[in-house]
Amino acid sequence: MYRSTLLTAGAIALSVSAMANTPIDVPISAPGPEAPLSGTLRKADGKQIAVALIIPGSGPTDRDGNNPLVGNSDTYRLLAAGLAKQGISSVRIDKRGMFGSRSAVPDPNAVTIPDYVNDTASWVAAIRAQTGAPCVWVIGHSEGGLVALASASQVEDVCGLVLLATGGRPFGEVISGQLRGNPANAALVEPAERAINELTAGRRVAPDALPGPLMQLFHPAVQGYLISAMSLDPAKLIAETTLPLLIVQGGKDLQVPVPDGERLKTANPRAKLIILPNANHVLKDVAGDSPSDNLAAYRDSDLPLSEGLISGIASFIRN
Repeated sequence: MYRSTLLTAGAIALSVSAMANTPIDVPISAPGPEAPLSGTLRKADGKQIAVALIIPGSGPTDRDGNNPLVGNSDTYRLLAAGLAKQGISSVRIDKRGMFGSRSAVPDPNAVTIPDYVNDTASWVAAIRAQTGAPCVWVIGHSEGGLVALASASQVEDVCGLVLLATGGRPFGEVISGQLRGNPANAALVEPAERAINELTAGRRVAPDALPGPLMQLFHPAVQGYLISAMSLDPAKLIAETTLPLLIVQGGKDLQVPVPDGERLKTANPRAKLIILPNANHVLKDVAGDSPSDNLAAYRDSDLPLSEGLISGIASFIRN
């Protein structure tokens, strides 16, 4: 009996050790234009009930949701961890030309929304092959939500869409609204509107027509991307979508306000809309109402995600 107990204890110790050494996150790749796209697969805790692809927001935002221009919020890493506890595996990715996917294209600025749609198709196929999932949920944050909507009718084997802090107006209107929302930008509004009108019409803007502060926003290197993004109306895209839809909007989002989510919901009444009253653009709750409090959350990786976010997404996917 004593020997049997020792063997059992040893087996338990080996089992625990194996679990401890099992990586929580594992690398995953998908075919890219010139080299593989890179991502991280977070496997579900226990039985897997679904798999999701997390598409990041605009600019140099990495697979964990961090952006050197704004700060480290770890939003996507926290999202993946929370979903895993709900039985949902997820893949978070680096966009083509950036971070782990930097070799996929020589110039990360020379991309368009259709390029990102192609990458979404590549990721969905790769995820299905590695996980065995019959279909993949696509979770898009901010710009990633626009990519998700543009992918809905073009990418096969998508279960449904989750749109997080996604603009409900054409991209040009969103930029215009953000500029007008800050009184310090008053002198820039008129030249910015001219540039937006040109880009929306599919025409590039000469650098000498852009005041210095607008050069970064409308730099010639990114105008191809801007033209592709401004040609799309998210409300029209969502109206044409037959997939299951969840819209999540933060009540304290300074970049994409609640009316954007409501516009998407109006365009497709079948969609479910969740408003997280205290969440900002990176989906973290903000206690105060000052811009400084709001922006501080962009740089706080220890701050948890907004209460109700994970449970809301998980409930939607399960049901």
